[in-house]
Amino acid sequence: MIDADTFLTAAHCTSDWPDNVRFHVSLDQDVQFGLDAAAKKYPGDPAAQAAAVAVRGTAHTHPDYPGPASDTHDIAVIQLPAAQMKARWSFTPATLPTANQLGKPGPQGLNTTDWLVAGYGTQEAVNGPGGQTHPGGGVRMKAPVTFNALNDSWARLAMTAPQGNGGACYGDSGGPNFAVIGGRSILAATTITGDTPCYATNVTYRLDTPGARAFLSPFTKLP
Repeated sequence: MIDADTFLTAAHCTSDWPDNVRFHVSLDQDVQFGLDAAAKKYPGDPAAQAAAVAVRGTAHTHPDYPGPASDTHDIAVIQLPAAQMKARWSFTPATLPTANQLGKPGPQGLNTTDWLVAGYGTQEAVNGPGGQTHPGGGVRMKAPVTFNALNDSWARLAMTAPQGNGGACYGDSGGPNFAVIGGRSILAATTITGDTPCYATNVTYRLDTPGARAFLSPFTKLP
């Protein structure tokens, strides 16, 4: 959440769905548990199951998605009824970055910055007799990551376990990557993609760029 009624996510999470699809947002930590319980309570009624764990909203996908590799415009928001969100969950909206806030410290500054990724996705690949599988999912988790590289649209974050890192994986797309800058936790970027087994790199979409800020400005107040 980036304000009382705006949920930030990735465009590839909100696009290429049938016209009758409905979008719901939950801030529960264990969404999978809630979905399993709702499926038993409301069998065959997906609308009731969704309402049991989440609030329905309206998705707005960047109109230029998918763009070129230099800037895919992979960003979207879901607008929600603020009163319903407040009634169900207590939360503090994340702080968005100022313009070019990641670009100002330079690589050396970003190397010494504390980074944290969060999401509801699966875990890194586990090797088994049938090949690799990704366990878990549906439970909000967090992990430290470290800075790797920055360009005009992307921040690449290292997920390498020997350095004490965790990371993101399948199902974490659109989720937050926080950076502690100037003593404040900033929602610096959103998870978009990475390596197939989820061992090495989280490729995240910067939120301090002119393109990201232009998309977000109609939906929330920017710092």
